[in-house]
Order: sequence, then C-alpha cells, then structure tokens
Amino acid sequence: MSSRVAAAIEAAHAEGRGAFVGYLPLGFPDIATSIEAAVVLAENGADIIELGPPYSDPVMDGLVIQEATQAALAAGFRLRDLFPAIKEITSRVDVPVVVMTYWNPVFQYGVDRYADDLLAAGGAGLITPDITPEAAAEWIAASERTGLDRIFLAAPTSSDERLELVVQNSTGFVYTVSTMGITGERAELDAAARTLVSRLRERGVEHAAVGIGISNAEQVSGVLEYADGAIVGTALVRALRDGGLEELARTARALADGTRR
Repeated sequence: MSSRVAAAIEAAHAEGRGAFVGYLPLGFPDIATSIEAAVVLAENGADIIELGPPYSDPVMDGLVIQEATQAALAAGFRLRDLFPAIKEITSRVDVPVVVMTYWNPVFQYGVDRYADDLLAAGGAGLITPDITPEAAAEWIAASERTGLDRIFLAAPTSSDERLELVVQNSTGFVYTVSTMGITGERAELDAAARTLVSRLRERGVEHAAVGIGISNAEQVSGVLEYADGAIVGTALVRALRDGGLEELARTARALADGTRR
C-alpha cells in the first residue's frame, strides 16, 4: 500500500522544497479551536499535520506543549474525542494527518480497534515516540493490514542495529530527534541531527524528518539542507496560545517560507 505521508513529502520535493510538518496538541485551548487550528495549519503551508492527543504523563514534551496538554485535559479532553476531531479535520483538508501518541493509550484502547478507528476517521498513521520496532509487533501487523503509516523515532544515541530496525520498520518517514531531551526551541540545532540523518541514509532511509528544536524559517531551511522534512511544534503552540488562529496562520506561513530549496 502506498504511504500518504511519503506521497506528501514527495509532492513537496517535486515543487523544489522540503516538507513542513506541523504539530499541535488536540483539545487546546478547546476541541473546536484545535480543529480549526489544524485546518489553519494545512491552509498556511503545512504538508503534514501531526496531532498530539493530550496525555497525563508527557515525558518527552517541553514546557509550552506540556502546559497546553494539561489545559486540554483540564478542559475535558478524552481519548474518545480523538477520532471525531480527526474526521472533521480530514473532511476539510487534503494533507495527511498523523497522530503522535504515547503507546499506553493505544494499548488500552486496543491496537486493532485504534488502527481501524483512525483509518475510518481519515487519519494517515501514527508517530510512536515511546515504543521501539522490536516491541511493536501488534502495531506493525495492524498498520500493514490497514495501510496506516508507522513512524518510529531515531535518536543520536541509537545504535546502528536500532537504526537498521527503525529504517526497516518505518513508513512515511523516520522521525529524527535532533537533540536528546525534551522538545522545545533551541537557538542552534545540533550537528547531531545532521550526523544522524547521514547514518539513516547509509541504512537506506527513504525519508527523514527532523524534529525538536526548530522554531523559525532559518532553522527550517538549515535542516532541509540535509533532511526531507522539518517538524515544528513549540513555536506553533506558542503562537496559538498567545495570538490565536491569526498568529498561528502567520507563524505557519513564515515557517513554510523556509522550505524553499
């Protein structure tokens, strides 16, 4: 089955640019606004939308995103709200929507049921930061059955063997973590990201997208010198928090300007 996420990256490449992947937490500041925010991202240059259902223990997220997810939970977001929200977003935009989720909620919901409901809602796949390919047999089977993309993470500390597994088992792209530690902005992206992408290329990766620490067009442009996509989260969440949908649109357009090669 063809990957919708890979197709979006290839379409960007055909236009002479890298892909812009935009992350937002679902349910922030409330569900209705978060749906509009995802649509705004798609309409202002995002090639792929990454939605994070709020989770009570977001170990990998920086402060801005943590505060947003806590606010979403406090406002009453529940996992059952996820699929109707995705369905509304995908009915209004053409860009693929992937869910960035910790593994426990998927496991609790039931892996096959989660995959089926995500597919029915028009979702394109999952980014799973805290499960590795060797522990993900059930999800790999479910994604092969449904055609959903499965995006695993690669980190600078990953062994060659682990990178090999990640490349073999990921579809769409490999989520390349530029710096160890939590998400958030970095004044300068690590040389570690560049090295990591070249290690992934040596292992035959088709598409590598770099996330964690990218907050402006200049950094997007820098990452796209060697990667296929740039993933931005904190800068978008802050824009939505501080200036609503209008500021989110402006920030997205500015970031998208950095994708031209």
